[in-house]
Amino acid sequence: PPNELSAPRNRPEGKVLETVGVFEAPKQHGKYETGQLFLHSVFGYRGIVLFPWQARLYDRDVASPVTEKSENATGHGSKEVKGKTHTYYQVLIDARDCPHISQRSQTEAVTFLANHDDSRALYAIPGLDYVSHEDILPYSSTDQVPIQHELFERFLMYDQTKVPPFVARDTLCAWQEKNHPWLELSDVHRETTENIRVTVIPFYMGMREAQNSHVYWWRYCIRLENLDSEVVQLRERHWRIFSLSGTLETVRGRGVVGREPVLSKEQPAFQYSSHVSLQASSGHMWGTFRFERPDGSHFDVRIPPFSLESNKDEKTPPSGLHW
Repeated sequence: PPNELSAPRNRPEGKVLETVGVFEAPKQHGKYETGQLFLHSVFGYRGIVLFPWQARLYDRDVASPVTEKSENATGHGSKEVKGKTHTYYQVLIDARDCPHISQRSQTEAVTFLANHDDSRALYAIPGLDYVSHEDILPYSSTDQVPIQHELFERFLMYDQTKVPPFVARDTLCAWQEKNHPWLELSDVHRETTENIRVTVIPFYMGMREAQNSHVYWWRYCIRLENLDSEVVQLRERHWRIFSLSGTLETVRGRGVVGREPVLSKEQPAFQYSSHVSLQASSGHMWGTFRFERPDGSHFDVRIPPFSLESNKDEKTPPSGLHW
């Protein structure tokens, strides 16, 4: 019999599970279509696929033995890795699940520069995430509005003749096309140290003119995963940021985004986004996270080096938040 997917419903006398859908077999090959409902395999939220991206995954855990002595693109003498194509998805997160994952994953992961030159503000689109193919647990639902998100009915419409029965509106296609340079992820970097896996996805956000100079902005999304059963806590971050202009900046600090997350067997992952700006059109970043074990000992986890590259076809900043 099919496995039912249930979610808690609040009632005065307590929480009651109600059926929200039926699990489907995960796809081993191929891509999920626009409109596919899913449960996130790590963070547990309900979501729906908007569209896929093809990214280059650089996994330092599976480096080529032939190139061990070569330097990688960032020139730090670590093993060179070849990128392999991997599918990621732009998805909407169900707003009902956001409060339950707020301590594990930021739900405002996609940010834009303000689209007027006199402002340095960042705009965020809440409940928009990037999800790897293996994180998707697909399910189906008979509900015509199964996901609660302010953009759901702007982007998708119900069509019972389709599988899945949610299809892209023209609004979604136009939004994707218009904001393609700022939405598309191109490179994903991954490395594991002492059973802590760090995944980094950098995005170019655009350029601003300030005091007769150019400032280039990137955001980067980082996911930390504990692949072991031992509880550990993130205590410090140590970044090195190199700019093509020749500057090397060192950044040290407690935790990340004001938190010192605990990674346990029950809650093994933490995800957050941050931003960086350079005076040059390219550069790269690398560093370490310092973790603490229950006995008080510490160990450093490598952050895989990643490039900060600006788009060659520089255009005006996105205006995807205005309809």
